Amino acid sequence: MLEIVYQDEHLIAINKPHGLLVHRSSIASDAKEFALQLLRDQVNRHVSPVHRLDRKTGGLLLFAFEKEVEVAMQQQFMNGEVQKKYLAILRGYTPDQLDIDYPLAKENGTVQEAFTAFVTLKRAELDIAFGKHPTSRYSLVEASPTTGRMHQLRKHFAHIFYPIIGDRKHGCNKQNKFFKETWEMTTMLLHASELRFTHPVSGKPLHLKASVQAEFLRVMELMKW
Repeated sequence: MLEIVYQDEHLIAINKPHGLLVHRSSIASDAKEFALQLLRDQVNRHVSPVHRLDRKTGGLLLFAFEKEVEVAMQQQFMNGEVQKKYLAILRGYTPDQLDIDYPLAKENGTVQEAFTAFVTLKRAELDIAFGKHPTSRYSLVEASPTTGRMHQLRKHFAHIFYPIIGDRKHGCNKQNKFFKETWEMTTMLLHASELRFTHPVSGKPLHLKASVQAEFLRVMELMKW
């Protein structure tokens, strides 16, 4: 059963597990379960996702019950009217806060503006040697992207050399291997934690939150956060 964090007659939001695809995709033919079908069967109603999360990203995923609401919410996302917050665990000690203004290229080569602001919430130094370093350092950050490019946070954190732990495509393979061998952890530690937007029907402000899931929480406990 999917965790439902909000529901009314027009919208429903879940806390998507890491590793679950939003819907069927030709690039992930191995997948047998999808958030769209699971939620539809769970609530016995047609649902449509109004935005996307990567397969490996966990957290808030918003669906609409009606086409008009779906279109209205997609417009809010496209216009940058939805405030998004993510939690991520990164390699290294990150700055207290930083704005990342770094354009990203689409698959067809088109370059798009991309902006992410983040603040560091916690830091940890583990007494475990890694490579040439006698200890291992990590940071918990809260990121607020104001654009919604594909893999934006993953690419932005890799760009500033603080990659997300568990990100195989854009992250640090040595760290990912280290986490797998040391703690049997393969989850990408990126979580969509908050959404703020205007309800497309009532016009009232909504603030949704989703708590981190078991693997993310397990790593936080390892870090003594």
